[in-house]
Amino acid sequence: MWDLNYVTSIAYKHDYVYHVAFNDGLEGDVDFAEYVGSGPVFEPLKDLEFFRQARIEGDTIAWPNGADIAPETLYERMEATRKAAQPAAAARNRPWTLD
Repeated sequence: MWDLNYVTSIAYKHDYVYHVAFNDGLEGDVDFAEYVGSGPVFEPLKDLEFFRQARIEGDTIAWPNGADIAPETLYERMEATRKAAQPAAAARNRPWTLD
């Protein structure tokens, strides 16, 4: 659950993906492709050179034209992705048994 957490670091990875870290330790790669071109403020993000100019502003990731993603949206998305990955990881780590 988002508890007024804020972005502490971002690092460009590739394409439309940034690694995003929050103040409580939650971190992961976020693909912003779904936002690119999804409205007038996100249109400039189609240009990867512009997309790579992101910075931390207002406790979240933001671009020079004022485009940003609310920190609670990022946090909840990252938390859901992490939770979805946990059962799959646990299943991979389960020892094999013969019945």
